[in-house]
Amino acid sequence: MPGVEKNSQNKSVSGIRSEAPEMNDEQYRLWCALLEQRTGIRLSSEQRKVHLETSIYSRMREINFESYDEYFVSLRDGAKGEIEWSLLVDRLTVQETQFFRHKGSFELVREVITEMIAAKSENTPLDIWSLGCSTGEEPYSLAILCEEQTSLIGNNVLYGITATDISLPAISKARKGVYTSSRLFGLEPRRKQRYFTKLDKNNYQITKKIRDRICFGKVNVLDLRKNPMENFDLIYCQNMLIYFSRWRKRDILNCLAERLGPGGVLVLGLGEAGGWTHPDLVRLSFENSLAYIRNA
Repeated sequence: MPGVEKNSQNKSVSGIRSEAPEMNDEQYRLWCALLEQRTGIRLSSEQRKVHLETSIYSRMREINFESYDEYFVSLRDGAKGEIEWSLLVDRLTVQETQFFRHKGSFELVREVITEMIAAKSENTPLDIWSLGCSTGEEPYSLAILCEEQTSLIGNNVLYGITATDISLPAISKARKGVYTSSRLFGLEPRRKQRYFTKLDKNNYQITKKIRDRICFGKVNVLDLRKNPMENFDLIYCQNMLIYFSRWRKRDILNCLAERLGPGGVLVLGLGEAGGWTHPDLVRLSFENSLAYIRNA
């Protein structure tokens, strides 16, 4: 988490984990059902049970709730419960991310957007959607690639990135574009120098030129069919679908396929499609990646 030293964070989380009371089977079932009902995320393993207990208990301590049952009931209390849920879901959803995470996928994206930029006219923008954007590293990485390739090709095509997540706190962090030096670990020095401004000894901010290319917003993947967004050139969705049941995953993927424009590309995490196919999409052959292109 930005602004928190790793050692102190580990001590804090470790302390909460040791204090968090264990949920009984019925409590765990109800909390899992609520999480899946509202986010689509499905918990199963013992490790995730510990994560659930720890995350919920840490929030309960902050607002002086003593029992899981009492807190559970409060989340169903109209508008007040909705506000509290929006704060809790930030802790329940996994936000492990980094700049240019998964090299194979970004190599594929680089080739894809290079071809798209070269083929587009200056009056036709390149539209990209980063789904499950967390704290912003992914959409900013996509924007940096677009900036690099438009400069390389010399084409003045405009590009815009829509970045969405279910967590409002994560979106708030992403909009600011401020990261500690540890979050930039592994980033090429030339990119760090060109696309980040040093704020102080330990914090850097994405340059305004890159920030202005991204529109952040809250979207629950369970509501994709109600979402009017469409005709994207590229949809990037990595490390999110692994938390959904097979039938819900297929439904989400079908929705994403429908949001692609002709010739649009859908990029997923390796192993996330689970044998899924779509009549309008063809899988792309590219090493160490999983992507589909929509028929033109």
